[in-house]
Amino acid sequence: MANDRYGLPLNTTSDAAGAAYNEACNLLLTLYPGAGAGFDRAIEADPSFALAHAGRARLLQVSGKLPEARAAIAAAAACPADARGISQIGVFQALIEGRAAEAFAAVCAHTERWPTDAMVLATTANQLGLIGISGRAGRVGELAAFLDRLAPAYGDDWWFGAHYGMAVAEAGRHAEGRRIVERSLAANPNNGSVAHSFAHICYEDGQADEGIAFLRSWLPGYTRFGGMYGHLSWHLALFELHRGNAEEGFRMFGESFGAEDYPGPLPNKMFDSAAFLWRSELAGHKRDEARWAMLRDFAHARFPQPGLNLLDWHVALAEAVMGDVDALEGRIGIMESRTAEGRYPAGGTIPTAARAFAAFERKDYPGAIALLETLLPERERIGGSNAQIDLLEFTLLRAYVLSGRRDAAEKLLGARRQGAVGAPAGILH
Repeated sequence: MANDRYGLPLNTTSDAAGAAYNEACNLLLTLYPGAGAGFDRAIEADPSFALAHAGRARLLQVSGKLPEARAAIAAAAACPADARGISQIGVFQALIEGRAAEAFAAVCAHTERWPTDAMVLATTANQLGLIGISGRAGRVGELAAFLDRLAPAYGDDWWFGAHYGMAVAEAGRHAEGRRIVERSLAANPNNGSVAHSFAHICYEDGQADEGIAFLRSWLPGYTRFGGMYGHLSWHLALFELHRGNAEEGFRMFGESFGAEDYPGPLPNKMFDSAAFLWRSELAGHKRDEARWAMLRDFAHARFPQPGLNLLDWHVALAEAVMGDVDALEGRIGIMESRTAEGRYPAGGTIPTAARAFAAFERKDYPGAIALLETLLPERERIGGSNAQIDLLEFTLLRAYVLSGRRDAAEKLLGARRQGAVGAPAGILH
């Protein structure tokens, strides 16, 4: 019987199936294309290989192909499996069916018994995982603590280190996070996750020039069809914007993270594009109505209903910018109804952010300030990394400036977390 990279047994007697499965998992976990073909080869070599069907289901789920993912996980459940396989299938079933709380409980139980099952841990290890999108207060520290408990089982493993280092850095342990990420990067630089983590390390350490140099050297060796290409281009665009080079950021918007033929995960296109356009305007750059209209229409076509907190507040931002009051109020109403029913974990934070953006657009800066000041203490509940959540702080900063409250703006800047990249060039003018 073959084993995976961590020595866990694969429930197949086919060496070809095991090799194809391991290759597919490596591609999926490092965010390179080709995992689907690998899982298909594993299934062709052993049609009853439950983990291969489960891996294919997980890939389809992260690609947003939920009907196909449901069929694939049903095929996995119909195959003979050992205890680990049955448990892994249960985790993926709950994920695919949208039962996030149940999925997280299953992940906790699974990793207690099989801590180095990276395919299961990957559902939770990053900022878009089950803790990151939970909407819970304290989820940044919760993710770091969750990975702290698993760290002894992984040692210096490069895959785990890519996620662990970013999690502890986001939680304020910057020097430790940088050491872990740099070690992971040295062990395997061909990993989209570690490139992403290093970009965040540069952001949190206030090293925009280092971030630009790294991404400009790393991205040419990646592929446009890699799952992290667009988002890494967004990080590069942000560094350029903060350095005052907005035109380079807009070029990357058109060519990568805001491109019409964007090949990556579609939620990333929405929140990266909206965030960059809004930051550029906060810094004083002219609005491009056509780009915002494209984003609003894209959101309505692809994400007609609220669901993912990080996505929802960026969709609301696009609706606020376009003055689409009916759509915005309808979206807020759905979120508030679900909150009242206990079905929207982020609670009232996203509606508050949506109304703050709308007030800012109406030039009701005192109204936007009041809402944002209320929201900031709970900011982590809206989802996303520190770099993404900074959009709220920068909006409040700009509202202070436009209201003539320079002292409040300076106080907000002074209270900003130590070391992080500062406000975009031009925001204080």
